[in-house]
Amino acid sequence: MKASEIRSKWLEFFAEKGHKVEPSASLVPHNDPSLLWINAGMAPLKSYFDGREKPDNPRIANSQKCIRTNDIENVGKTRRHHTFFEMLGNFSIGDYFKEEVITWAWEFLTDRKWIGFDPEKLSVTVYPEDEEAYKLWNEKIGLPASRIVKLEDNFWDIGEGPCGPCTEIFYDRGEAYGNDASDPELYPGGENERYLEVWNLVFSQFNHNKDGSYTPLPNKNIDTGAGLERFAIILQNVDSNFDTDLFQPIIQQTAALAGVKYNHSTETDVAFKVIADHIRTVAFAVGDGVLPSNEGRGYVIRRLLRRAVRYGKVIGLDKPFLYSLTAVVGDIMGVYYPEVVEKREFIEKVIATEEEQFHRTLSDGLGILADISARAKEQGQAQISGGDAFKLYDTYGFPFDLTEDYALEHGLTVDREGFDAAMQEQRDRARSARQETESMKVQGGVLSDYTVKSEFIGYNDTVCAANVIALVTEEGFVEQVGEGQSCQVILDATPFYAESGGQVSDQGVLEGEGVRARVEGLFKAPHGQHVHLVTVEAGELKVHGAVQAQVDSDKRRDIVKNHTATHLLHKALKEVLGDHVNQAGSLVEPQRLRFDFSHFGSITPEELADIERRVNEQIWKGTAVVIEKKSIDEAKAMGAMALFGEKYGEVVRVVQVGDYSLELCGGCHVQNTSEIGIFKLIGESGIGSGVRRIEAVTGRSAYHFAESQVDILKQSAAILKSSLQDVPKRVEALQQQLKELSRENESLQGKLSAIEAGQLSDKVITAGTTKLLAAEVQAGSMDALRTVADELKSKLSETVVVLGAVMGDKVNFVVSVPKELVDKGLHAGKLVKEVAAVCGGGGGGRPDMAQAGGKDASKLQAALKRAEELVAGA
Repeated sequence: MKASEIRSKWLEFFAEKGHKVEPSASLVPHNDPSLLWINAGMAPLKSYFDGREKPDNPRIANSQKCIRTNDIENVGKTRRHHTFFEMLGNFSIGDYFKEEVITWAWEFLTDRKWIGFDPEKLSVTVYPEDEEAYKLWNEKIGLPASRIVKLEDNFWDIGEGPCGPCTEIFYDRGEAYGNDASDPELYPGGENERYLEVWNLVFSQFNHNKDGSYTPLPNKNIDTGAGLERFAIILQNVDSNFDTDLFQPIIQQTAALAGVKYNHSTETDVAFKVIADHIRTVAFAVGDGVLPSNEGRGYVIRRLLRRAVRYGKVIGLDKPFLYSLTAVVGDIMGVYYPEVVEKREFIEKVIATEEEQFHRTLSDGLGILADISARAKEQGQAQISGGDAFKLYDTYGFPFDLTEDYALEHGLTVDREGFDAAMQEQRDRARSARQETESMKVQGGVLSDYTVKSEFIGYNDTVCAANVIALVTEEGFVEQVGEGQSCQVILDATPFYAESGGQVSDQGVLEGEGVRARVEGLFKAPHGQHVHLVTVEAGELKVHGAVQAQVDSDKRRDIVKNHTATHLLHKALKEVLGDHVNQAGSLVEPQRLRFDFSHFGSITPEELADIERRVNEQIWKGTAVVIEKKSIDEAKAMGAMALFGEKYGEVVRVVQVGDYSLELCGGCHVQNTSEIGIFKLIGESGIGSGVRRIEAVTGRSAYHFAESQVDILKQSAAILKSSLQDVPKRVEALQQQLKELSRENESLQGKLSAIEAGQLSDKVITAGTTKLLAAEVQAGSMDALRTVADELKSKLSETVVVLGAVMGDKVNFVVSVPKELVDKGLHAGKLVKEVAAVCGGGGGGRPDMAQAGGKDASKLQAALKRAEELVAGA
């Protein structure tokens, strides 16, 4: 059975059981800074499990793409270790529990309509105290006690948040994978290759509280995970994940490129496996907007890509090749993950650029390795430190064995223990970070079970009559809130927008008979109601009390201008920079808009001007903004653009600006683009790995920004004593004048240097057998100091020159050594380093010319005396 069939059967089975099939979320977590990557099927559903949100359907199934980067070194060396994998999952959010999930798992695994495993080959593990799960397996399913193993480890707990016992299902691969009865690990759940775990069913029934205690969950959940790759191993009757149809096409294409056979030697097979795993990870991550960099996710991708290139060298691939495997990844995965196919050209471009850069970096790394080796020899050491070896590995992609081979060629060894220690420190940091960030919120909160409906009418109205249906304080639900107090308010109807999709909450007031409360913000409750954060300014707010809810209409008008402008900006960015541009975050507030987007490389001033012009052209056209509700399928068929990481229901709002922009959006917008007035870019910058940020203003804020720029121009004109129109010409004339004065200054400085050099010539002494001039000079800069040294070098061709000059509270040195003395072993770089050390500084340079700096200018004369001692002893 092909992997694509297994995936389809999983989703079809659970759809028949009433589950909503969720598409795979992006590998980049959305609104979840606690995770670097989506690393499990339940990770995108965390807010459902801890009660922050309520799903439309409490039964969910998915096939989720995941990345885990702990123990990268094991990839290619074990049968099943990967950085990228697919996790099949079925989930219950407060709906079914143990009996249903165990029964369905058995049906899916053993029914020939679905997977059709031989029931006799299946075993399970359970938590020792979970008698309910044991009985279900033993009495309802009919598994004999001999195939139900009790394990203390069968309790899923990652710290604060939902947790509970679990049961794991194992498939017996037969005696070929283990038949030694004396092996203490040969059992389901032990460390062996015979019993393969295929599915883990987690019963989330407790809250792990902050104080370490465990209490029953208000709503029990089911969280399961099954490995697609593991199913494929069994159903395709192959030895390892890498022998399945998920990997073999990549491996065979790589083998064809290298002219090396797979299954020929252990060393080359590891290389094939690493390359196949890593290209999947890199292709999917780049497709989701992650670009190689030196930090965060981008660093992980860069490291994997470079590791794959290094292993390419093992099979003789010395030129960029990884990019060409993107198409094969798309052929395998594109049926369910079309993004790898749709973004193929962009992914290939990113990978090819990074490969080319890494090949250059390898050359640089060899140079650094040569320097490290030379330094070790100079210091009389016979070993390259583990820290240096790890830096070469971590920064330049050098495998340890390459460093070791180079060292051996140069008569050195490498500190393996130090390297391993540095590697372990990195793993420990990664593991600690992972343990700290995977926890969820404790399930509960007074609004988690509050289901009374509240209607949002703010798309069309900014004021309405409403009734208070709930008041919440720290004490929970209350009947009234008095003057000066803050609380949360739910109305039966509201015009106030609750912050989401980058658009900030509305502000305004609630007014009724004898009461006034200021609305300072909003958020959405788990069941979707708009919760108003208010402070009572006068009177008392009461449940069932009537109020008039009024949005600050000036702020709302500014917000909608900025929101519609972000849609126009998104389209303009795609037109100018390319279709790979995707939104990676936004902020829409009254004063400005901020738009983050994926882009590989910088943006030129000409491109920014073009982007700004395109947005303004759409504003000046006065195009109607049409907003309609459509089914998600209709919207996609129209070509509507879905935003980064957002979840969409079956019915969506489609925001269309003429034939220019078409996006899914739940925010508020102008009715016609002309309402925006004007769009002005005020900033553009890079903010992370392959992510850039544009900041802009519209309407009145754009007017104020333009006025501030004109004021600056007026001030400049006043200083320059010119008209506004003549400011550029006046500045240009001043720059030319400054250049001429600078040239005159350099000429005068040269003359002064020549005079000073002439005055110093008679201060030459003999130190040992060497002529030496060691003197303090007057110089305002290092350039001036070097000029004096150059003058003396031409006049005193056989003399060592050591000059020092006080500059502020510091001191600078220049040393010049004639070629004949360099040949005899006198080194300017080493000499200046020791001289500067007297003043608490350091430096270095070439054997014939070097410079340095010192912190303590009061020790200048002592440093010059030290120069005399060093030259005399040379």
